[in-house]
Amino acid sequence: MVSAIITAAGKGTRMNININKLYIEIGGIPVLARALKAFDDCCLVNEIILVANEDDIFYCKQNIIDFYAFQKVKKIVAGGHTRQGSVFRGLNEVDPGCRIVLIHDGARPFISGSIIRKSIEAAEEFGAACVAVPVKDTVKKSGSDNFILETLDRKELWLAQTPQAFKYDLILNAHKKALEDNFEGTDDTVLVERMGVSPKLVMGSYDNIKITTQEDLVIAQAIIDKA
Repeated sequence: MVSAIITAAGKGTRMNININKLYIEIGGIPVLARALKAFDDCCLVNEIILVANEDDIFYCKQNIIDFYAFQKVKKIVAGGHTRQGSVFRGLNEVDPGCRIVLIHDGARPFISGSIIRKSIEAAEEFGAACVAVPVKDTVKKSGSDNFILETLDRKELWLAQTPQAFKYDLILNAHKKALEDNFEGTDDTVLVERMGVSPKLVMGSYDNIKITTQEDLVIAQAIIDKA
């Protein structure tokens, strides 16, 4: 049993527009609908748990789930105060038979089916997997005074994306441990790293962008136009 948790509970304040960024249409299709379709179409995914902003649940069901006739969305869950809290709520709603769980940002509309499959396979073999791409630019580490302390080895640096995939018991226990320790991570893999598990990197795509700012919409349209 493979479950996918799609996080869509943010408000997208950095976009500086009146509509939630997840419902902005790119190429005539809302961002969230594009993300959901990749998982709905994947034969290895059995169910989808969508974690949405509580104020958006009715709109989301009517205009995304029902309108696009997604078959695998089993529940829409109200999100928490943080992304981590939202994921934890989703983890508690998956099917009891869940073996592997994928966690994906609803604001990443261009995830491919092949990357989803590779993530599932890596999680089955290694327990945890993180989609990522190699860093292209030279990365500098600075001190608080903004002077360079060192130049990091680019060959060892990756930009984390989603989905991130895990054996269910592992990620659930990692979230519980973080809750006990009052630890807030920037993604889900850092929670299992705290448990002594090293996630396997899965090659992602530079097209797998996260829609965050107005500039990202321009990039997203360019990705559609080149397809």
